[in-house]
Parts: sequence; structure tokens; C-alpha cells
Amino acid sequence: MKKVFIYKNEVPRTLEIAEILENKLRTAGIDILDTPEDVDLILCVGGDGTLLNLMQNHEFPTVPVAGINTGHLGFFQEIAPDRIDEFFLTPDIDAGRINIDTKILCGGDCTITAQIYDGEKEIARKKLAPKDHVDIPDFKLWSPEEPFLYDMTLTMRVGRRLVDTVKTYFGMRNFSMEVADDGYQRIYLNNKPYFQTGLLDQGYWPDGGMTAPTDEALIYDITKMKELGFNMLRKHIKVEPDRWYYHCDRIGMLVWQDMVSGGKALDPVTAGVIPNIQGVLSPIASFSLKDNKYKLFNRGEKAWRDAFRKDMYDTVNRLYNSVSICVWVPFNEGWGQFDAVDICEELRELDGSRLIDHASGWYDQGSGDFRSVHRYVLPLQIPAQDLNRAFVLSEFGGYSEIIDGHVWNKAKSFGYLMFRSKQSLSKAVERLYKKQIIPAVGKGLAACVYTQVSDVEFEVNGIMTYDRQQVKIDESVLKDINKQLKKNN
Repeated sequence: MKKVFIYKNEVPRTLEIAEILENKLRTAGIDILDTPEDVDLILCVGGDGTLLNLMQNHEFPTVPVAGINTGHLGFFQEIAPDRIDEFFLTPDIDAGRINIDTKILCGGDCTITAQIYDGEKEIARKKLAPKDHVDIPDFKLWSPEEPFLYDMTLTMRVGRRLVDTVKTYFGMRNFSMEVADDGYQRIYLNNKPYFQTGLLDQGYWPDGGMTAPTDEALIYDITKMKELGFNMLRKHIKVEPDRWYYHCDRIGMLVWQDMVSGGKALDPVTAGVIPNIQGVLSPIASFSLKDNKYKLFNRGEKAWRDAFRKDMYDTVNRLYNSVSICVWVPFNEGWGQFDAVDICEELRELDGSRLIDHASGWYDQGSGDFRSVHRYVLPLQIPAQDLNRAFVLSEFGGYSEIIDGHVWNKAKSFGYLMFRSKQSLSKAVERLYKKQIIPAVGKGLAACVYTQVSDVEFEVNGIMTYDRQQVKIDESVLKDINKQLKKNN
């Protein structure tokens, strides 16, 4: 290396360092040129803005670029060698404690301390082992009705020197399955039966696709659905930004989290004909294709199956500390489904604190916590009682209405059953719930998921229009339905 170009900003500290650097390089026999043409190396002295200016002003030079950071943020930011790398929080309401599993990077004598707060008041403090717990005196439970959150600060010291601080929060709650007094398997929240009345939530937006326009938009969907009486959202085949889960945690909205599907689309027989035959026969017989037929389910390549496992691990790892997530859903309607029994067990190994809907809708393999059914258009059929799993209706409804000026494409709009007015749509939804869903609760139904929060592109079966400007179903009808479903919570 004989020729170097130094790019710098005009900050005094930067100019000082650049002058020292230039003198040392000249002493070493290296030529310092005034332009980046024909040099062996570019040295960028400054912060992230300086780097961006270099790239823009010199059309992204192809020679190597090295940076010396004199800024405070950005591309050149230093990463502390000693830090809290990740942590996992698991509440245990039976023992009255929060379990804390910390993973740190440390080259010396490191200590981790947890401080827990109820509002501004510190209620507990403890130096932690890598796997440890902190007792929470007279703790308050988290629930959709009372979504109380504790604040927590984790600090890391090397000797007496503070090297890292993390601020977070948690809620004291648990999710379990038990046979209730009526003899049916039920979903329990905080050791009590708790009916979950929810909505399918795909998280799409007309102006941003899968990206909400604002944080307030995320909040609106959650708060509006809670206002209508729903206590759960099934986040459908999408992982949201962390802010969305935070809002569910603090507002009080349970979440069923789907894994993102993979594989190719199923053929029409596998995707349509067989599941409908299953639905008709479910009260008198049960059959299901085995999902180790990888080619049939379009998971023929081992690399595809390995990729799904990695994505599943990453999803659970990232969302583990969310208070509101109560159910993992690895597969939906057979799309890319494979080895669901094994996947269910792997999920339990990753996270034993939540419930699992191992095969939502189609191709039940007899595993997980639920017998999970999807039912559109045709009347609901109650499956034979399963003594080990709860019966959940994880998709149903989808009643539709086109509202001029609020649809993505009127000519292509689609819905299972189409109605011409808010009044007729509202009466149909009320009839569906009161004739089929509410009576099914007494026959073992433990949760239901209506399709869906809002219209999505060509789908016009939302409770709200795609632009969220109108609620398409009479709000009093929805509130009354949910009040009846939750009367025993």
C-alpha cells in the first residue's frame, strides 16, 4: 500500500486526529493524495454522517474503506466487549417469582444485579447467577382485564465499573390446560378457566403493506378490538415489530403467534377438498393425512425443513419475553406443514411456558394442546371430545361487505358470504355467534377466532375497512356477543 486518501469532517477533534494520522503515514513513506482516484485505501475520519457523505460525494468507491470514529452513533459505533448479550424472563406465579436466565459476554470479574420496580418504588433487588430468580412480594397478576407490568433494570459490573444497563419489564401470569368442572379441557389463565374470544389479525395496511404507517396505527387496532370486547388476537403468519407486542402487553391483549409459513402452495385437492370432507365427518369419524409425506405438503427439500426450524427458533428467541403471547402456532392449514408432532415437542423444549396449536385448521396429527378447527360457510360441527386437548375454533366467520370508497379493488373483492348493508351483516354475525358459537362453549369450545380485524387487499371480511375508517359491524352487537362469551372469566 503506497497511496491513501483521507476523508474527514471539519470537527476539531476529527481534524486533530486526521493531522496526526497524515503525519504518521507520510513518515512511513505513504503518499497522501487529495482525491480518491487511483488510491489503495480510503481512510474515513468522523462519524456516520461523514461516511455517508464520502459514499455520496465519491459515488461509492470500490477501493477498501477503513473508519476511525470520532462521532457518537452510527456505523462506526463501538461495541462494548463486556455486556449483557440476552436474557429470558419466565414468571412463576405459583412460587411468586420471576425466573431470569442471563447470557453475558465478559472477560473479567462480572456481576449482574436485578432491580424490580412497582411504579417508582423498588420492591426487590438481587445479584444474579446466570440462571436465577427473584421473589416478588405480594405480586400483582397480569391479565387482559388488569395488565399490570413490573419494571426491571439489569446492571452489569466488571469489578466496581458499570459496563452495561438494560431496562425492561415483565408481567406475572401463566397459561395452562386443565379439565374444568364441566369435564372439558379448558384454557387456563393464572390457574383459572378463561375463554378467549379473538380475531385473526394479518397486520396489513393499504399504504404500507406489512408496515403500519405510525405507532398510533398499531395502537388503534389493539385498543379498538379490546373496546369491542375481544381479549385475543391471532397474529397470522407474520411477526410484528416489537412495539406491537409491547402495546399488547400494556393494553392487555392476548396473542396467538403464528410462525411464518414456508414451502410452496398446496394443490387444490390437498388445500380444499380433503379439509372440507374432514369437517363434515369430524363428529362421527376422524382421519388426517400424515405430514411426513413431505412432497405432498411441498416440503420435499430437507433444506426447506431445516430453514423452518431455524426461523421458528429465532422467532421464539426474539419474542420470548412478550407478556401477552400465550400460544405458538407453527402450522396453518397445511401450508408447508411437516412433522408437526416433532415440531411441537421442539417448541416445548424452546418454551415450556406457553400453549401450542400444532396444526391450525387442517391435518391434525393428534399433538399439541388443541383440537384446532377452521370453519367457513358450513355449519360448525363439534368434534368428538378429546380428553387431552381443548377444542378451539381457530378460524371462522369471514362475513363480508363491500363499502364503496373503502376497498382495495371493488371488482376483485372477495368474501365467503357477501352482505349488502351494515344491518344485514351485523344480523348475520349475531346469528352465527348466538346459534353456533355461544352454544358450543357448553360443549367444550375453549376459544374462537373470527376472521378478521380488517379488510386485507381483496379480502373484504374485516370488522373494519382496510383504511380503518369504518367499523362494518354494529359495535353493540359485538360487545354483547363478547360479554356472553366471557361471562365465566
